[in-house]
Amino acid sequence: MSLITLTTDFGTKDHFVGAVKGAIYSELPDARIVDITHEISPFSITETAYILKNSYKSFPDKSIHIIGVDSELSPENKHIALLLDNHYFICPDNGLISMIASEIKPTQIVEINIHDRIESSFPVLDVFVQVACFIARGGSLGVIGKDIQTYKEMTEIQPKINSTQTQITGSVIYIDNYGNVISNISKKLIAEIGKGRDYKVTARRYTFDKINNKYNDIINYAINEDRKHYDGNKLAIFNSAGFLEIAIYRSNLNTVGSASSLLGLSYRDTITVEFY
Repeated sequence: MSLITLTTDFGTKDHFVGAVKGAIYSELPDARIVDITHEISPFSITETAYILKNSYKSFPDKSIHIIGVDSELSPENKHIALLLDNHYFICPDNGLISMIASEIKPTQIVEINIHDRIESSFPVLDVFVQVACFIARGGSLGVIGKDIQTYKEMTEIQPKINSTQTQITGSVIYIDNYGNVISNISKKLIAEIGKGRDYKVTARRYTFDKINNKYNDIINYAINEDRKHYDGNKLAIFNSAGFLEIAIYRSNLNTVGSASSLLGLSYRDTITVEFY
């Protein structure tokens, strides 16, 4: 039996998550369901894309990922199912796939067409669950929809490179539980464009001339001093997902603050890497 994951902005206060799980178990009593998260900021497509891009690969091949963010059906927001990197995704065509599929192209994409039989204001429950259970039973994508070749692109989640390849302009796409600020600029992109050149990272009025690989790289272990001396220091780092992150060492939202609060960085704020 395939594993089914859920990623939504439903939260856990209301009945929505429980209803979706109940519907899956009614169809597939032996289903295995994993919650990736239900705490996506409401309607945040970039946050959804970032979390999924960096979590789905940890699951077994043929896992089925239901994505319930900004999922209301409309002429501009169709429902799609696709096979990508040997994983199935069932989601709205609202641009989030363009980040997940930025380096790996889908094997097959279909526009879900079972809506003719279902009138619903809760498509994750009434449509996405049916599609997921059909796939889990071994059903093919071609039965639930017509093949399409494209999906909606979301250009705002892609960094820009200037014509002289001396600057990458990105933006904040996610703020994590520690208040660390994650950009859409990857370590791979910096290596490709920078080609070993020196660089400067700028976020608002703050600059960094080094990107660390670990948070504790800022500590000079040759000096015997209290590690708390470094608490609250700002740093740039390549996080575990391989993206440029602006952080505060040992940030604590209740004491020293975070990169988001102390540096005034918010979603969509500009972050640049300038080479020289």
